[in-house]
Amino acid sequence: QVQLSESGGGLVQTGDSLRLSCAISGPLFGSFAMGWFRQAPGKEREFVAGITWGAGDSYYKDSVKGRFTISGDSAKNTMYLQMNGLKPEDAAVYYCAASRAPLGQASLLQDAARFDYWGQGTQVTVSS
Repeated sequence: QVQLSESGGGLVQTGDSLRLSCAISGPLFGSFAMGWFRQAPGKEREFVAGITWGAGDSYYKDSVKGRFTISGDSAKNTMYLQMNGLKPEDAAVYYCAASRAPLGQASLLQDAARFDYWGQGTQVTVSS
């Protein structure tokens, strides 16, 4: 059973940085995909960033390009989301997700339904 656990959320001010971590435990082998999604109050869950594990191909939501960086550390079985230049509109609960398939296209990575495992979420609050 694959389990994901996020950490690193918190309360920051506009322009600050945060690094979210997603610890992966359980059997994920070969090529698979990981992603970060977020959900703000009253809004639908939305794609933020995704990566094909191993290949390192990454994709981002347009509004976070140049500010957020997704990465993975295979030795630590951990995925990260470095968030710089945070804005109030970035505030949300951030979820990490894993797919057993590589999902090597942006259109596939953006589809939450294609992910098989989800973490419990970590809150990011950005004050103006």
